[in-house]
Amino acid sequence: MLPELLGQIAPHHEVARVTADGAYDTRKCHDAIAERGATAFGGRPFHWKDRCSASLPPRRNARPWKPSTAGAVARNEALRVSSRFGRALWRRWSGYHRRSRAETKMQCMKLLGQRLMARDFDRQVAEIHIRITVLNGVTALGTSITKAMG
Repeated sequence: MLPELLGQIAPHHEVARVTADGAYDTRKCHDAIAERGATAFGGRPFHWKDRCSASLPPRRNARPWKPSTAGAVARNEALRVSSRFGRALWRRWSGYHRRSRAETKMQCMKLLGQRLMARDFDRQVAEIHIRITVLNGVTALGTSITKAMG
């Protein structure tokens, strides 16, 4: 499904990062991400992370692929780094934790209701905007304010 989703994004729009779980650790997904030129970390000095096409964790039983495509090269690099330094460190370095943040926010959205009440598309969009505003307001109430003392 990921290559089809990336295909829906207009070619002139830049895809900076793609984050997904290990189920998307396939050749088609890595090749589609590499074709779009996505990188894990843009704008930083060159590092091994800059060669990663995405924050896609290699499967636990992953083996290196033949480096015939850019996607395979990026995936092999992620596999090498996660094998050498451990999956926990790879997740921290690659920014994989952002995926769990997005999933948490989607779960909060679902708590506000699984279904939309409106039938018209424009009203559905407005309903989603209202839910997001409510969610942001509740989140802001729980956010602590820190001030420098002294």
